[in-house]
Amino acid sequence: MEARTSARHWRRYFSVILIFSAALNTASAVTHYSIPEEMEEGSVVANLAADLGLDVKTLSRRKMRLDIISNKKYLDVNKETGELYIVEKMDREYLCPAKTSCFLKMEAIIENPQRIFYIEIEIMDINDNAPHFRRDTINLDISEATQGGERFSVNNAVDPDVGSNSVKTYLLSENEHFTIEIQTGRDGSKFADLILKRVLDREEQAVHNLILTAVDGGVPARSGTASIIVRVLDTNDNAPKFDKDNYKIDIMENSPIGSLVVKLNATDLDEGTNSEILYSYSLYTSEKTQQTFHLNPNNGEITVKEMINYEDFRIYDMEVIATDKGSNSLTGQCKLTILVTDMNDNHPEISIKSFQSPVKEDIPVDSVIAVVSVSDKDSGENGIVDIRIADTLPFALRESSDNYYELVVSEPLDREKVPEYDITFTLTDRGSPPLSDNETMTLELLDVNDNVPQFPQSFYTIPVMENNAPGALLSSLTAFDPDLHENQYLVYFIIEKEIVNTSMSMLFSINPENGNLYALKTFDYEIEKEFLFHIEARDSGVPPLSSNMTVHIIIVDQNDNPPVIVSPWRAHGSVVEEKIPRSTDKGSLVSKVIAIDTDSVQNSRITYQFLQVTDATIFSLDQYNGEIRTMRMFSYRDPRHQRLVVIAKDNGDPALSATVTIKLSTVETAVKAYSDMTEVPLEYDIFSDLNLYLVIGLGSVSFLLLITILVTCVLKCQKPKPSKAAPPSRNSVISDRNSTIADSTLVSNDAYWYSLFLAETRKGKLVVRQPVPKAGSRYIVSSLPRSTGLTETSDSAASTLQVILNSSFLIRKLFYCSLLSMYDSSPIHVVRKCLYMC
Repeated sequence: MEARTSARHWRRYFSVILIFSAALNTASAVTHYSIPEEMEEGSVVANLAADLGLDVKTLSRRKMRLDIISNKKYLDVNKETGELYIVEKMDREYLCPAKTSCFLKMEAIIENPQRIFYIEIEIMDINDNAPHFRRDTINLDISEATQGGERFSVNNAVDPDVGSNSVKTYLLSENEHFTIEIQTGRDGSKFADLILKRVLDREEQAVHNLILTAVDGGVPARSGTASIIVRVLDTNDNAPKFDKDNYKIDIMENSPIGSLVVKLNATDLDEGTNSEILYSYSLYTSEKTQQTFHLNPNNGEITVKEMINYEDFRIYDMEVIATDKGSNSLTGQCKLTILVTDMNDNHPEISIKSFQSPVKEDIPVDSVIAVVSVSDKDSGENGIVDIRIADTLPFALRESSDNYYELVVSEPLDREKVPEYDITFTLTDRGSPPLSDNETMTLELLDVNDNVPQFPQSFYTIPVMENNAPGALLSSLTAFDPDLHENQYLVYFIIEKEIVNTSMSMLFSINPENGNLYALKTFDYEIEKEFLFHIEARDSGVPPLSSNMTVHIIIVDQNDNPPVIVSPWRAHGSVVEEKIPRSTDKGSLVSKVIAIDTDSVQNSRITYQFLQVTDATIFSLDQYNGEIRTMRMFSYRDPRHQRLVVIAKDNGDPALSATVTIKLSTVETAVKAYSDMTEVPLEYDIFSDLNLYLVIGLGSVSFLLLITILVTCVLKCQKPKPSKAAPPSRNSVISDRNSTIADSTLVSNDAYWYSLFLAETRKGKLVVRQPVPKAGSRYIVSSLPRSTGLTETSDSAASTLQVILNSSFLIRKLFYCSLLSMYDSSPIHVVRKCLYMC
């Protein structure tokens, strides 16, 4: 630490020695120059080399330079000429501020040997600066209550120049209220005082603008100005005043809350707090008005505070007071009348005074259903209401009195089409834009028994298989009634009708609730083939309504009857003995097997086959007509006795059959054979006692049948014609069976019945016409057309025709019996067969 301190002392001593030695080599004289300030750059001050006695040629070699004490370099030496010239303009006021004299000192240094010359330049002042005020604007606040002669100090002007170039005097612009008085300070500076000559009035002139000018003593003289703004301070000597004493304002109802009604403007000629105004309602303004409108106390805006309704208040009166904030407050007031303008803001309203619902669907046209009234709170056109309903409704509106309307029935009502109506009343006022509203009420219709039960069909055909089980369901015959409740509840009946002392209720039964039709007995196609009757559906209304329909029951045949061989005739058992000449030619008719089947159509179609034959080369059997013919002539080798077993089989499923055994014996004597002659006289003893009774019975029944037909024709001519809606059909028991006789039509598709007359007989004579028709021929013997309807006429005709059909059926059976009696000599056997067929 001590070593470092010792080293610093030695360095300090060495520096002092250097400076002292340098000073010994410098010149001690000072060269003085005087120049005015603001000389132009490049201006020559003097020839410094000559003044210092230096050789100009050595200036560059000796590195002559100027070191200015200040930071800026204002002058420099030209090394070629040795002249001292201006490098930068010099401003005396900048270099020597606030000094009356200004000197610039510098050093001129040369080397080899080194010498230092001291140069002092005096900068002389010129009038290059104008006087200026420290502030360009001088603000003065003077109360309008200040008395004349009052003195006010203002800022003095400053001039950087010195001597005679500084501020010399002040000037004030012309005005009526002020003047100046110039004062001189101890340092010789000049300043001015502002003196009030005349009392001020702020309301007359609130601000006075004055110009204060400072002038220096230079040549030429320079000046500077300052603006003096005199603000006249207010005193509360003026009351607030509104633009108008009375205001009349229109406002639309339902104006939004917060919307501006009016902005009141009260003015006070005073200023400051004396001119600040507060707005308020006077005591004469009602509370309702104050609740409806809000008055802003600061800016006088009146806005909507609550919803304005024209229908509640139409005129609002108010009084507003304006008060200033002066120490001694002054006030002003005005009156306002606010008129509310009606707008279409209320929807029309409807009031239901009376309404009948439900009503019966058969209510008379022009009956009053409801009474309504309409209203609208708006006024003028906005309050006129129009009412209407949809044009598609069966109702109409009728004005009964002012704003009262009646809803009446304009068209017949039908509950089954429209069970209820939604009646919408549409209300529209006549405002712009119009407002509307609607009210809907529902009218229910009560059912009346005005609809007849309806069956889907007026005629039902129901097939029923014979041998059905008693109680079997045949069909469900239901009707529909569009009415409601008890008017819709249906009960089903079978309209009673007797057929051969048997009523329909003994044959069929119908469930009165659901219309299910049942068979009460087992039907036999061979006995009854069809039934025709009516079913009635009746509702439970008051009075009850009903309708009926026709049911046609068709008994469908089953193959339940085997064929019965009626030819050749058999005395005992099933063996028939025949004799034929041995010389019978080829193709001769040996015998004919005839079988009948009481079943119908396909079930009664019979075919014949050999079940057994002694010699199959001799005889042939036609499978359709049962003819047995020779295929060749007999030879001596052929047996004398031939045994043929023929089976007759029907076409049912499963097929039923019957057999007959024919024993043929050949004889040498000539025996007449069957031939294809046109007429064959045969001798028959057909009139036995039983046959006589049968013929008598057949004639009686035929006579009764003829009488019944005549009576029916007479009745039918007297009765009115049946309805056109009734479909024409066959009023008979229809038989689908071939090879048999129908009740109203005898139809034959083969040669059974015609060939029956060719059967072998033992007694009497029978003339048979030839030729025999071919198999498949069809003959219609008789036909009875009829009509079927739902009236009593059709019922009686049907009953009568049913008797005719039953009689025809009986005749047919008796005819069968008579044929049997011809071929069977046993009366007991004949009776048994007849009872079986009947």
